[in-house]
Amino acid sequence: MTDLSAIEAPVIILGAGPAGLTAAYELTKNGLSSVLLEQNPWIGGLARTVEYKGNRFDLGGHRFYTKIPLVEQIWQEVLGKDLLVRPRLSRIYYKSKFFRYPIEPLDALRGLGLLEGIRCCLSMMKSRLFPRVPEHNFERWVSNRFGRRLFEIFFKTYTEKVWGINCSDIQADWAAQRIGNLSLCSVLVNATFPRRSRDIRTLIRQFQYPRLGPGMMWSRVREIVEERGSEVRLNSPVERIHWEAGRVIAVRSAGQVYRATHFLSSIPIRELIEALDPMPPEHVRRAARELHYRDFITVALMVQGSNLFPDNWIYIHDPRLIVGRIQNYNNWSADMTSDPEVTCLGLEYFCFEGDRQWNAKDDELISLAKRELVQLGLTEERHILDGTVIRVPKAYPIYDGAYKQALGTVRDFLRTVPNLQLIGRNGMHRYNNQDHSMLTGVLAARNILGGHFDLWNLGGDVGYLEAGHDLTAEQLRAFGESQPAVPRTMT
Repeated sequence: MTDLSAIEAPVIILGAGPAGLTAAYELTKNGLSSVLLEQNPWIGGLARTVEYKGNRFDLGGHRFYTKIPLVEQIWQEVLGKDLLVRPRLSRIYYKSKFFRYPIEPLDALRGLGLLEGIRCCLSMMKSRLFPRVPEHNFERWVSNRFGRRLFEIFFKTYTEKVWGINCSDIQADWAAQRIGNLSLCSVLVNATFPRRSRDIRTLIRQFQYPRLGPGMMWSRVREIVEERGSEVRLNSPVERIHWEAGRVIAVRSAGQVYRATHFLSSIPIRELIEALDPMPPEHVRRAARELHYRDFITVALMVQGSNLFPDNWIYIHDPRLIVGRIQNYNNWSADMTSDPEVTCLGLEYFCFEGDRQWNAKDDELISLAKRELVQLGLTEERHILDGTVIRVPKAYPIYDGAYKQALGTVRDFLRTVPNLQLIGRNGMHRYNNQDHSMLTGVLAARNILGGHFDLWNLGGDVGYLEAGHDLTAEQLRAFGESQPAVPRTMT
């Protein structure tokens, strides 16, 4: 493809979320610039912070917690003293009662009652003695470890709210990835000896958090990479990706053509495949269409009063309520609100883009959030001062029965275009945490600089990062090495 007006750059990065911006950051540390193309008028992806009339709120809460020294180092380099250490408190709301989470046995027993507690123990013993196999879905994975009754009380309702599908249709991969180290034994150890459970992300008791929310991190990273010669272009959706056998040649975005030697993509795989020109084989396009996503809505309410409740967030397991989770942003950082006597709460509603919930008018959603907040007993309606709505498409890649085969088909095809690397949550259709997404950005950048990291095979799942093992020797060395030199051909 020939276009004399094309912009030339060593690296083009599709998407300016945590993975894309971290890749640009790593490249600029080695003297290599890039152009980031972001379809939205903002950066940070799901990790951005929204400001409304002086109040700030996240799109979901973003704990800054990691077992990866490399990521921790980047956080410290960028944020310094603005990275706060925060105590973690979260609870579950179930049958009009609040339960501490992570689950504490005595607290759960008091809330459930002696008889239900005995039933749960017997159910767990039965599941441990007679596990259901094969263990191919979320329902069986959890039931085999905690018992059927605890699964139905503390896992089923909330999980189905989040994903919009039955727990039996969610692959066990998701459970193994998100709660793989958690067991009844680890819960008991955590309740008795908290320090011994710090390696399990689900059980951590404190985390770090930027003073002005996670968006503060990504605004600063943008400033740094632009000072070093890279460019972030907003309102630049990808229109076409021009490729030929063996390589991607250029990207057309917002009417402009960008040519490069290397390309990184954190945009949803389905969008990536649909943008390829010429079109890839039909079986690849069909596989990409089998990758599905869950969307969500945050309704932020400004409420008169401080210290409304002590939690960072509350999980709503009660099926009578539509809301899935409530964030208390003041308990993440006091600087998230402009007035110390006003609390900013975020009520999260999980949905599918285009469904009734998604298409509801903003005032309808705000009214719903008000009613449910009052029903929970967390405030009175007269104290709710204002509200706003943010819709987030493709927030969560779904691990349904079709995703694994579909993703394998796409990966097989992408091996034929090695100068295109996929990174991040949607870029890899993997439910990565922020630190995992950042790591894929760093390692993809290091591949451009001469490394040989298989981003698809970092220990098989993200649990390797939190447990601190199962990394290859080369990966472990890379975390402690000085930065690799830029190859001559790239300077």
